[in-house]
Amino acid sequence: MNNDTTAILRMIDANLNRSREGIRMIEDCARFMLDDAQITQSCKAIRHQLRSAIESLNLAPDALISSRDTPGDVGTDITTETETDRSAGMRDLVSAAAKRAAEALRVIEESTKALGHSGSSFEAIRYQLYTIEKQTTLALAPPCPQWALCVLITKSLCTHHDPIEIIKRVASGGAGCIQIREKDMPDAQLLDHAGQLTDCAHTLGLHVMINDRAHIAKLVNADGVHLGQSDLPINAARELLGHRTWIGRTCPTIEQATQACQQGADTCGIGPVFASTTKSKPTLAGLNLIKAYLSNPKAKHTPMLAISGITPANIHQLAQIECPGVAVSSSVCSSEDPEAVCRTIVEAIESRRSLNEPTMCP
Repeated sequence: MNNDTTAILRMIDANLNRSREGIRMIEDCARFMLDDAQITQSCKAIRHQLRSAIESLNLAPDALISSRDTPGDVGTDITTETETDRSAGMRDLVSAAAKRAAEALRVIEESTKALGHSGSSFEAIRYQLYTIEKQTTLALAPPCPQWALCVLITKSLCTHHDPIEIIKRVASGGAGCIQIREKDMPDAQLLDHAGQLTDCAHTLGLHVMINDRAHIAKLVNADGVHLGQSDLPINAARELLGHRTWIGRTCPTIEQATQACQQGADTCGIGPVFASTTKSKPTLAGLNLIKAYLSNPKAKHTPMLAISGITPANIHQLAQIECPGVAVSSSVCSSEDPEAVCRTIVEAIESRRSLNEPTMCP
């Protein structure tokens, strides 16, 4: 066997391993996280097709493994910063695995042509993999949006309008999400109340988060749950809700924020920024915590909302530091004109976004 043939076999062997690993990653995601029998079976099928395609090359027994030289492979120690970054969660893992497997299949396809084969079997598998990637990615929850405004709705704070009317007006005012926050409402009552509010909000195109109670979020088909530091751990909430539901976490420190992001939080409530009229908060994190979050490489890619005491009177302080989103409660729920309050807050946040968007040259 000449040196060129050995090198080609090494390429096939390395990329065969890489493609199998990538396909297995997607298969296990479909099997254990999505409980999706169809995607799982599709992955299993193309793994078997890959084995048959390799066997059809009629290589000498052990030709591939004999060509392997892991200690002498100059590429094993070469890494990039993005290789270890999976901050976007399971969708990012699936995407990376699919692209790795597809690239490997293309290398195998071209390498087998150098050995006198057509490579068409590997091309067919690669095209099937593209479809599987699409199916798996769409089955996983889309990334949590970066809302400019989320309104926390508590029934007792709705002094001028009932909660349903508040939802209608905040939707008209440009909010992207509501959070149903009823600390003292019994489960049975909250189930009915949250169900009505969730249906209304979804009809109006708003996302819905439930405060604290993951089981209620699941039962009313909310988009997510928002947890305090003393509520369920993120992994426990994920086990209950799966990967199609967003999980938020309140984070009063940058250490807790980075920990939440590393544990898989989809969004973080950062603060308290200002003194709140609805909840006693003796220690304020202030604007510096927002700045720290937005500059932290472990946190800045996770959507966030500044929390506590935010009103039209102070929203410009947050806009000036380019805070991308806020959560408000009483300043909207207790207002005679919730729509106007929402519009003022959203316009302040989005005005800073527009200033930082690149302009097109004429």
